Amino acid sequence: MMDANVFNPSARVTLVPVEKGVGAPKDRRLKVAAASRPAQRDKPVSAPVETGKATLLDRVESLLDSLRPSEQSVARFVLRHPNLVISLSFPEIAARTGVSQPTVARFCTAVGFSGFRDFKLRLAQSLANGVPFVHQDVGLLDSMADIGAKVFDRGISALVTARNHLDPEALQRATHLLVAARRIEFYGQGNSGIVAMDAQHKFFRLGVPTAAYSDPHVHAMSASLLGKGDVVVAISGTGRTRELIRSVQIARDGGAAVIAITASGSPLANLANVALLVDAPEDLDVYAPMISRMVHLVMIDTMAVGVAVAGGPALAVRLKRAKEVIAYFRLEEG
Repeated sequence: MMDANVFNPSARVTLVPVEKGVGAPKDRRLKVAAASRPAQRDKPVSAPVETGKATLLDRVESLLDSLRPSEQSVARFVLRHPNLVISLSFPEIAARTGVSQPTVARFCTAVGFSGFRDFKLRLAQSLANGVPFVHQDVGLLDSMADIGAKVFDRGISALVTARNHLDPEALQRATHLLVAARRIEFYGQGNSGIVAMDAQHKFFRLGVPTAAYSDPHVHAMSASLLGKGDVVVAISGTGRTRELIRSVQIARDGGAAVIAITASGSPLANLANVALLVDAPEDLDVYAPMISRMVHLVMIDTMAVGVAVAGGPALAVRLKRAKEVIAYFRLEEG
């Protein structure tokens, strides 16, 4: 794509009168108005105040189409390598993006900052304090520094978003059901089946009979044996797994209560007695793990801690004894 500063032979050419003594003879000059050149900007917009839902990099992405082609090159580099940008100098960014240093300066102004230094400072603050930018996939040419930053940022972003949208009342209702449960069963398939096993590993130590099933035939049969006083915790990233929904319906028909850790508006969420909603933006990149899994694990941990606290001093003594038992299996330090 042609830079806006390069002469375009297909541009419109118009005659514009000028003051006497200025320009070409007969007080007229040629003015080139390139049809493809964006309109000149007025004063730059002020730098935005960031919130958990609108970070600096979200703003850069939203303004991408309004930037000049050369400025878009800088914007895309910033979006792909935000952590790297804060460590690069003005000339280094120009060299890596293949544009001039004035173009980098114009980009900073176009997205609402007084200059390159101001932009870098606000970018560093955004990465440190705000929800990290997570929309860029890991690329084949990414360094390990970029890969590490992107994978960690995805996880951090998902956890912060889930925390900010946590429903305390729903969490309280779920904890009450678990505290009063006669038996707790955890259902999940595929990736969610691993989360179900982890949940069972945490909850069996709380003194309640527990089980975890990831095979659809097995959890369907087990669900048919449940009744009033039993609780099923169903885990699904999409909430649309046919076999899981069927088992949950079977459990509910028998009188068991259902807690769903799943996406909002899903069939599983609508079927549950209590829905703990997790709307983690999934990255389909094959290099990155499913970030919903991490949020589901923390949600399980939160409920386990809630049940442990509700158990009072008596449960604390039992948990301490369980830790003392497994201490035998660890080698002494030194």
